[in-house]
Amino acid sequence: MLNLFFTETNKILTSIPNYSFRYIFVDDGSKDKTLVLLKELAAANDNVYYLSFSRNFGKEAGMYAGLKHSTGDFVIIMDADLQHPPAMIPDMIKATEEGYDCCAARRSSRTGESKIRSAFSRMFYRLSNKFTDIKLVQGAVDFRIMSRKMVNAVLDLSEVQRFSKGIFAWVGFDTKWLPYENVERPLGTSKWSFWGLFKYAIDGITAFSVAPLRFVSALGFVISTFAFIYIIITLVQTLIFGIDVPGYVTTLCAVLFLGGIIELSIGILGEYIGHIYMESKNRPIYILKQSNFDNEKESSNE
Repeated sequence: MLNLFFTETNKILTSIPNYSFRYIFVDDGSKDKTLVLLKELAAANDNVYYLSFSRNFGKEAGMYAGLKHSTGDFVIIMDADLQHPPAMIPDMIKATEEGYDCCAARRSSRTGESKIRSAFSRMFYRLSNKFTDIKLVQGAVDFRIMSRKMVNAVLDLSEVQRFSKGIFAWVGFDTKWLPYENVERPLGTSKWSFWGLFKYAIDGITAFSVAPLRFVSALGFVISTFAFIYIIITLVQTLIFGIDVPGYVTTLCAVLFLGGIIELSIGILGEYIGHIYMESKNRPIYILKQSNFDNEKESSNE
């Protein structure tokens, strides 16, 4: 896959005049021969660099590492599975020449995805835009070109639990969006499970909004109000009509409903406390195992 990606991408990049490019591949602790292939590519091409993590730190850490090691005036982020079409790069570069700080791709269709997964994706964008201060473009992907100013702004947000789509939107800067048809990868399958995507969506909302906490507070106020009114009504009925036999169904429903609300509230609070806990550890976003950037430094010192 890497050789195919490099071949297809290189065809596009070598046809663009007045620009020089270099590749920074990030190996996120893979267990296959990815690192071996990267070393072979780097040995055969002076403009190929690689970063290999000590273990799998996730896509967000991989993008952060690539941005951190970049030095160009413009930086392109793209997946190496060819689901991000290299043919879009010239149009992205034209957008920067028009004055945009960023040009990003958005999927206009979700060909190849299940209907359930597509429906949940659309729901996530709607909920995120409703509950957070940032506005995510429907179908937005990480495939984009960014100016050095924008890259530096993104790197200034060095939180451990990252949600790059939200960070890209939060830092601002003028962005041009290019629609494209979803492309199925030529080889292999996605390792993103439904649960992984669900957790990623929860992290995205909680990273940029306290709306869930406010929702719980409002829900608690409403329930308390109804409970207080019910207590008053019960006391009045008792004083007027005497003590009545309490309804079993009513009591059971009330207990189950309030128990569910309490569990939901604890879960939402736990998400935010978990974010605080992870950030307070001040752990590195990633740990490098191998890289040929060290070789670049050694050659420059000779």
